[in-house]
Amino acid sequence: MIEIGKWQTLKVVRGKEFGVYLAEDKNDKEAILLPRKQVPEGLKAGGEIRVFVYLDSSDRPIATVHEPKITLGEIAKLEVKSVGNIGAFLDWGLEKDILLPFKEMVGKVREGQEYLVYMYMDKSNRPCVTMKLYEHLESQSPYNKGDMVEGYVYQVNEKFGAFVAVDNRYQGLIPEQELQRKVRVGDTFPLRVSGVREDGKLNLSMQKLSYQQMEEDSEMVYEAILSFDGVLPFTDKASPVVIRRELGLSKNAFKRAVGRLLKEGKIEIREKTIVLINKK
Repeated sequence: MIEIGKWQTLKVVRGKEFGVYLAEDKNDKEAILLPRKQVPEGLKAGGEIRVFVYLDSSDRPIATVHEPKITLGEIAKLEVKSVGNIGAFLDWGLEKDILLPFKEMVGKVREGQEYLVYMYMDKSNRPCVTMKLYEHLESQSPYNKGDMVEGYVYQVNEKFGAFVAVDNRYQGLIPEQELQRKVRVGDTFPLRVSGVREDGKLNLSMQKLSYQQMEEDSEMVYEAILSFDGVLPFTDKASPVVIRRELGLSKNAFKRAVGRLLKEGKIEIREKTIVLINKK
C-alpha cells in the first residue's frame, strides 16, 4: 500500500509524456505520477525508484524525488509562508505548502516566523502539522543534572511554567519559579538541566551554576546602576515585582548580586538607593 507522507521504493508501471506512473507492483491500480522533470534518465518500465509521496494542489497523491523538511511522525522547525482562513501554511520544501490548522496552533503564529511542529495525517488522510508537541516528544534523554542544553519553548502555562523541547526531541520544563523573564512560544536559548525526573523528563533552569550566574547577575546589576547615572533608585529591600520589572531578576538573585558588588567594594547601600563607589 502506498503511504502518503513517507519515503518508499516503487516500480515504474507505465510511462507517459508528462511523467511515469509508480506502484508497488505492475498490477497495482493505484499508481501515482512522478512528473517528467523529476524522472532520472534511463528509468524505464519495471525499474524501481525511491520517492516521497504527498498530495498535490488537487489533493491527489503524487511522487517526488525532492527531500521534504519533515516526514510523517517527525518533528522539525518550519517557516510560516502565509496565514489563511483554515490555518497557516508552512514551507516543508515541496511545491505545495503543508497546513497547520488553527486548532493545532499554540498561540498566534506570524508569517515569516519559524515554529517547531509535528507531522501527522488528519481524518481525511491529508498531511498536516501541529504545534502541540507534548505527546510527541521523548522522555528518555542522554542528559544529566548540570548539563547545558538547547531548548525551544513550545508552550507556556502560568501555573506550571514553560514546556520545552530539548534538541527538538526531548521533554523538558522550566518550572514557573525558575522563569527569570517572560518567555514566548518559539523562544530558543541555552538552559541548564537542574534535575532529571523519575520518568526521564528534564527539569530546566534559565540560570547557570550559582557561581557563574552570580557573576553574570552582578555584572548586569552594575551596568544597570551605571544606566541610572550611578544611583539605583531602590535597594535589595524593594518588592520582588519592582526588581523583576526593572532588572528581570528574582529578589534572591538580586540580593546575591548586590552582596557580591558590596563585597568587591563597588557599591554603597543607602537608605533608599544603591550608589556606585568606583565607576568603570
